[in-house]
Amino acid sequence: MPTIYPSPPQARPYSQQAPPIATAHSPATVIPPIDSLAIPSNPVTTAIVYCEGNFATPDGKTANGLVRHSEKYKILSVIDSKKAGLDAGSVLDDQPNAIPICRDLEDSLAQAGDIPDTFIYGMAPASGMLSPHERGLVLEAMVHGMNIVNGLHEFLNEDPVFAAACIANNVTIFDVRKPRAKKDLHMFSGRIAEVSCPRIAVLGTDGAIGKRTTATILTRALNDCGVKTVLVGTGQTGLIQGARYGIALDAIPSQFCSGEMEASIVAAFEGEQPDVIIIEGQGALSHPAYLSSSFILRGGCPDGVVLQHAPGRSHRCDFEDMVMPTPASEINLIQTFAQTKVIGLTINHENMTDEQVGEAITRYEHELGIPATDALTRSPERLVEMVFAAFPALKEKLADCA
Repeated sequence: MPTIYPSPPQARPYSQQAPPIATAHSPATVIPPIDSLAIPSNPVTTAIVYCEGNFATPDGKTANGLVRHSEKYKILSVIDSKKAGLDAGSVLDDQPNAIPICRDLEDSLAQAGDIPDTFIYGMAPASGMLSPHERGLVLEAMVHGMNIVNGLHEFLNEDPVFAAACIANNVTIFDVRKPRAKKDLHMFSGRIAEVSCPRIAVLGTDGAIGKRTTATILTRALNDCGVKTVLVGTGQTGLIQGARYGIALDAIPSQFCSGEMEASIVAAFEGEQPDVIIIEGQGALSHPAYLSSSFILRGGCPDGVVLQHAPGRSHRCDFEDMVMPTPASEINLIQTFAQTKVIGLTINHENMTDEQVGEAITRYEHELGIPATDALTRSPERLVEMVFAAFPALKEKLADCA
């Protein structure tokens, strides 16, 4: 007899959640649940992104991601005094995008003309906390009338100073990683078996290696060719960018991580009826500092994995004494840990020339026996073909619909 699993409470996509409203009589109501994000749904909401000293570096990954892609915000500028005066797109990808990098908040406001709607903290420091200087800067932005988007582990709504500033300036702080109450979190139920479309996780050999960027490009490429695809976010940056389904996995108590991962995927499947679900990865399964990948593999039960690797990176990000693993060792670990298959390798080209990227693609395809590409410097069609090779029924479905 088949196993019958109890159904968990229905998870709802972010776009269906109503943001809480702060009032002078109920300051606690400014703390939103994680699955609402309380992020404005208006796609022309304007924002400046703070990334002092870290834009185009691994610790600036939130700012980097928002400059490349944002469904929620129109990014007006990035604050980073070390790169002030440059174009953000040129610095990041050698492609100008008319987003200026500014010296400080004053410079950014001058360039904007009007006061932007939102101030986004665009870094992911290892501490997960604001420095004393940054606390003052965020408060200054609130005085100017800007809402705050905070992706750190420090929840600013729980700080009496920031809670008071919300009321005084009639603004709101969105603590992206703030989880729901434990009574509202999901335990793993087994309902992931009801998700009949392929689930593909984009994992990596390190943190801050480009998993979210590759997942975003892959999702867009599949949709562009007629394969309905939904991205499930698992970190603060993807959720700030506008992922409609997902959770900030590293902020969830471990007992609920697999269940929350499962519930997000089930919600995406039931809400969108997609042909494919892409799951954003976190950290690396082999990395001793991060456990998120294990919950993605357990709770998400992906049918396939795309692995992101940086051949030019000598050591783990933020861990100088920790040598990077090889793709082969990570693939072996993933396929031993979970009932899944790595279907392709994608390259992070940091510290590499284009010629070296090409050589790495050829070498890894030969060594690993799977397709390889660079999502940013090669055609997205290579990513699509990678998926079609692993799941030929998707290509056949397109042919039947043609």
